[in-house]
Amino acid sequence: MLRERIRHRPLLDRVVSADEAAALIKDGMTVGMSGFTRAGEAKAVPLALAERARKDPLKITLMTGASLGNDLDKTLAEAHVLARRIPFQSDPGLRKAINAGEVMFIDQHLSETVEQLRTNQIHPVDIAVIEAVAITEQGGIVPTTSVGNSASFAILADKVIVEINLSQPVTLEGLHDIYIPTRRPARMPIPVVTPESRVGLPFIPVPPEKIVAIVVSEKHDSSATILPPDDDTRAIAGNLTDFLLNEVKRGRMGYELQPLQAGIGTIANAVLHGFIDSPFHDLKMYSEVLQDSTFELFDAGKLGFASGSSITLSAEMYRKVLPRLVEYKHRLILRPQEISNHPEVIRRLGLICINTALEFDIYGNVNSTHIGGTHMMNGIGGSGDFARNGYMSIFVTKSIAKNGAISSVVPMVSHVDHTEHDVDVLVTEVGLADLRGLAPRERAQVIIANCVHPDYRDALRDYYVRASKRGGHTPHILEEAFSWHVALRDRGTMRSA
Repeated sequence: MLRERIRHRPLLDRVVSADEAAALIKDGMTVGMSGFTRAGEAKAVPLALAERARKDPLKITLMTGASLGNDLDKTLAEAHVLARRIPFQSDPGLRKAINAGEVMFIDQHLSETVEQLRTNQIHPVDIAVIEAVAITEQGGIVPTTSVGNSASFAILADKVIVEINLSQPVTLEGLHDIYIPTRRPARMPIPVVTPESRVGLPFIPVPPEKIVAIVVSEKHDSSATILPPDDDTRAIAGNLTDFLLNEVKRGRMGYELQPLQAGIGTIANAVLHGFIDSPFHDLKMYSEVLQDSTFELFDAGKLGFASGSSITLSAEMYRKVLPRLVEYKHRLILRPQEISNHPEVIRRLGLICINTALEFDIYGNVNSTHIGGTHMMNGIGGSGDFARNGYMSIFVTKSIAKNGAISSVVPMVSHVDHTEHDVDVLVTEVGLADLRGLAPRERAQVIIANCVHPDYRDALRDYYVRASKRGGHTPHILEEAFSWHVALRDRGTMRSA
């Protein structure tokens, strides 16, 4: 079995235990680990590193593609291994340490991390830890269910530890398209011209001598927690479907639409799921994370091709998809995230980008990351890469949260991740606001009329009317702009007293 997976024979001598591999990671190192949205992360070595740190304390800077599964961020945070974390996370335990100031978190656009590494703008990767399904005869590393930043970590690092995961099916081989942009300033255009474009290699090319250790593991990816569509998410999907149908009727696109991108999570997944019962057909995706809805659309005959950087599924969908991977393989590509999220490619392909907001304000500014303006939730992820550069930037959210104590539409967002300049359409279960071609005063009226929950609509309209009397291109009452957030902090609700 192992010889089938490690096909460069000299590397068989470098198979070691997870403890031995973890011992190669020293205090103060910058470590690049595979993993993108709970998929394809190295699993054995991080656990061994955490166990070692409990006895012999050490600190590292940890870079990944995105969030890790199997509670690894929590385990590393609780073992006090993490000094710095880049560029994304979604773990409650690590989040607590970040918000307490114990871990320095660099919240970064997902397309930018390896660009900064490649040009020595941030500390280089000392050692990379990459999960693989196999190592080729030439020593190339075949990733598992994600690519993320793994390719550049492995190429740029001084040393590489490979985890061969025997639980990952060998049918994953051939799914990946590893393309690394050429160096600036004379960089050649990235030759991805359709979601189907294959422009690279099916493995990560590294000199075999850089692989200093190989660890064998059999731990599965964590499954995603994706709730089934509810009345609100179905309404959001319906509002968006009606809007896109109107775009088709106006001759702006055909029923195949433009290629789709969708962020992670229940709402975005439910919105894509809603396309199953729509008249759209022959759809294509060019996204980061391929979720349950990707394969539901495949099975429904709606989706023709999907390009992403990881496959992250619910437990039930994993059981359905992995045994049938050969059936889907000719319609799938997994790329490095600097390609899946590259502004040049996003702009060229003309993507319809659907991402989730925590809150947005009456002028269309979106907060994706911070609770109450101060406490990090997960991170900006790739939403900024897509929102700034897509054909159409759409943000979705439910109009209220916490049983109505919170309005997702506020006078002014408490933190800005996406300015009004990068936001074209806002959707809640209440309705949809098409902001294209509108000035701030027009935007406010459309958002209040179409997206705000009835419990908060009169209060927002009153705020806007009074703010407008003070004048300004973007009218505000500065002493009241965050009063809703203050009320939530002090009284536990944004509702009027």
